[in-house]
Amino acid sequence: MTRFCSRLFDQAALVRSGPIRWLVVGGIFLIAAIAVGATLMAQNFRERALRNSGRELENTVLLLAHHFDQQLQDFAVIQRDFLDHVRATGIASAEDYRKGLSGQDVHRMLRSKIEALPYIGGVNVIDADGDVINSSTAWPAPKVNVADRAYFRTFRYDPHSPDVLIEPLHSRISGAWTILIVRKIVGPNGEFLGVVGRGIEPANFEKFFESVVLGEGATISMLHRDGTLLARYPHTDELMGRNFKTGGFEQQRVFGLDHFAGRFISPVDGDDRLISARALPHFPILMMATTTRAAALTDWREQIGILISVAGASALAIAGVLIAIVRKLLEQHRASRKRLTLEKQRLDRAVNNMTQGLLLFDASRRLVVCNQRYVEMYSLSAEIVKPGCSFHDIIAHRKATGSFTGNVDQYVARVLRDVHVRNSMVVDTADGRSIQIANEPLADGGWVATHEDITERRRTEERITHLAHYDALTDLPNRTMFHEHLREALAGTVHGEELAVHYIDIDEFKGVNDALGHLVGDELLKSIASSLNRCAGPTDFVARLGGDEFAIVQSPVTSADQVTDLVARVFEAIRTPFDCMGHHLTTDASIGIALAPRHGTALDQILKNADMAMYAAKAAGRRTYRFFEPEMDAKVRERRQLETDLRYAIAHGGLEVYYQPCLGLKDDRITGCEALVRWRHPERGMVSPAEFIPIAEDTGLINEIGEWVLATACRDAANWPDDFRLAVNISPVQFKSGTLALKIVAALAASNFPASRLELEITEAVLIRDDDTALAILHQLRAIGVRIALDDFGTGYSSLSYLHRFPFDKIKIDRCFVNDIAGPDGSASIVQAVVNLASARRMTTTAEGVETEEQQRLLRALGCSEMQGYLFSAAKPADNMLELFATHRSQLAQRGDTELRRREAG
Repeated sequence: MTRFCSRLFDQAALVRSGPIRWLVVGGIFLIAAIAVGATLMAQNFRERALRNSGRELENTVLLLAHHFDQQLQDFAVIQRDFLDHVRATGIASAEDYRKGLSGQDVHRMLRSKIEALPYIGGVNVIDADGDVINSSTAWPAPKVNVADRAYFRTFRYDPHSPDVLIEPLHSRISGAWTILIVRKIVGPNGEFLGVVGRGIEPANFEKFFESVVLGEGATISMLHRDGTLLARYPHTDELMGRNFKTGGFEQQRVFGLDHFAGRFISPVDGDDRLISARALPHFPILMMATTTRAAALTDWREQIGILISVAGASALAIAGVLIAIVRKLLEQHRASRKRLTLEKQRLDRAVNNMTQGLLLFDASRRLVVCNQRYVEMYSLSAEIVKPGCSFHDIIAHRKATGSFTGNVDQYVARVLRDVHVRNSMVVDTADGRSIQIANEPLADGGWVATHEDITERRRTEERITHLAHYDALTDLPNRTMFHEHLREALAGTVHGEELAVHYIDIDEFKGVNDALGHLVGDELLKSIASSLNRCAGPTDFVARLGGDEFAIVQSPVTSADQVTDLVARVFEAIRTPFDCMGHHLTTDASIGIALAPRHGTALDQILKNADMAMYAAKAAGRRTYRFFEPEMDAKVRERRQLETDLRYAIAHGGLEVYYQPCLGLKDDRITGCEALVRWRHPERGMVSPAEFIPIAEDTGLINEIGEWVLATACRDAANWPDDFRLAVNISPVQFKSGTLALKIVAALAASNFPASRLELEITEAVLIRDDDTALAILHQLRAIGVRIALDDFGTGYSSLSYLHRFPFDKIKIDRCFVNDIAGPDGSASIVQAVVNLASARRMTTTAEGVETEEQQRLLRALGCSEMQGYLFSAAKPADNMLELFATHRSQLAQRGDTELRRREAG
């Protein structure tokens, strides 16, 4: 409800804030941002394109300057070599110059030098009169005079002229424009001797320019530093030899710098061009590369087209999405108003049909909404509790109608003080109900209050809490509450006082459940619980720990008589017959008692000691009680240590199998041996089976021990004479595994021992626990040929029905009957009865524990089949058995020879 009210306020605020208006404004700003960003990006791309084009021009002129400077230096080397030749030959006058350099030998020398540098072209030698007297390209030299050339007149008549001149002119040999590179030659006395030079047609340079041309609209030019155009690509005849240093300042500044990069209006075509110029390092020549701004911005225009397309598409997409969103928002707004109207109607129905009372107050503490449930919950008047009335008026009205107890002003002040934070409280009404009030603050300063009747919930929680601490059957405190109480009692024990913890275990309770059913057993437990409550003192605490276990915490205890008196009352109460659903039942208990702090102050220690005392009472024959004694703890630790050692012995081969022979009483021959497990402890020595076999049965280790003994014994007996049987004891615990028959078959198969020679000895306990299952397993074993012997017959719950339901092969008579068989009131008659019973059922009998010849004689006289005991042999290791068998047979043979000689002598 609170969330719904908040939702109404949020939607109204959304409409008032004009979200559609802000959405449109935001969309326009976004489109404008795209336009501004596209413009800035276009400007950035433009400047980048111009920079890249200028950098490309600079790289080009740098390459050309280095290239042609190298070529011209190569020719300068030839000129210097020629000058050195002139000096070396001693030419000192113009006549010597003409005669010494006009020969074919000089032609061959020039030609050999030019052939090493094919890109240099031809070299011409000119005398002081301007005649060409030798050439590297032709012999004899062509008849050409250059005395009228400007460069020749400069060399001849100007003593201060430079040594090297570069000048474009029309060649008189080829008739085309030629760039002439000439060097002045003077004699030792300063006399002008002539010129050595080279003419290069611009086409040679322009062909190279073409290979590195930069694109449409680009030009590459070679100019003299005085402004004369030497070569240009694209080639234009009318521009060759024209001086361009006569233009404006920017145009003249190009020829005055070694390197120039910038923009100016071309004097050739009038285009706005990017220019880069660089002078050759060693010659008065300038390399210049230009391109129009239009050509430099070609790629930029393509990028701008793409950018404008993307920006325009983005703006259109944003506009389209914006239009769609605005249209959708308008539709949602109309649908929302319709939905709000519908929800208001539903809200009215929901508010007036909810199980909670609802109040909505505004910031002025006046009622805005009140549902019908609130009016009915407190039996109020709808004429008073209506929108517009104040919170104080409502509480005053409740006071007047009797649904509110307390001071109205104080209650109103307390609620209004905390109304700005979420809070909850539970109040009790005059008619005994519990009402939970939850106040939820709203953003506008008001609040929503809900009133819920939680009377039944509190009762249910109390019942759940009770069930969590009390036993559902007996209504006594359970184990959890028992531990809590005992912990508090231990902490509150004062000096000179003790408390006693009585652990009570009902004897033979399982028999009642099995015989009469769980309903009768439950009635018995409830009766016992009531009796324990009655016999306990006013400060004693009685609890049921589970099953048939109860406990009493007796405090304070100042003497041992108090404890024994309570034990006596408990026994008296428990031993009194109970009427449980028509059955008169009597029972008893085993009680263990631990005193605190005498027997410990920690909770776990006291509980453990009481539990040990109870098990000591059980071990003493039940129906009694025992106080905890330190020796009990020692025995438990000793048993636990023995269990640990036994596990180690099983895992590491610490057990051995001994064999005790069984002797036939008719012919004194060995009929077989019984396998007996022995444990040679490294510290204790030989441990009696009476000590470790019960531990093995309690822990389940007997399964592992029994399986190992069976496999070992079968393997050893396979080496015995074929007429000897092997007897192996089977524990009742082994029958529970359900796989006993499979394990026996596996042991026989692994040792190759015949099943007919194996005899399994079981006790009556096997049949008592689950006789149907045990009998089924015995029949399985009989089916594979194994013999079955009933061990310790007559000492337990002997029942002749077992002999009737299963045909045993042998009955073993316990040693307790053999010990006093020779006495006047001995057990000879019992032995005779067992022998007769076995004979009638076609079973053999074996007497255990025969230690005297008198016992052997009487057993033979009573008709017993076999005997075993110390009279013949104690149990021996497997290594000694074959020697025992051989010795016994030898003795029998000697006895037979003696008997035969006695008969012959008689």
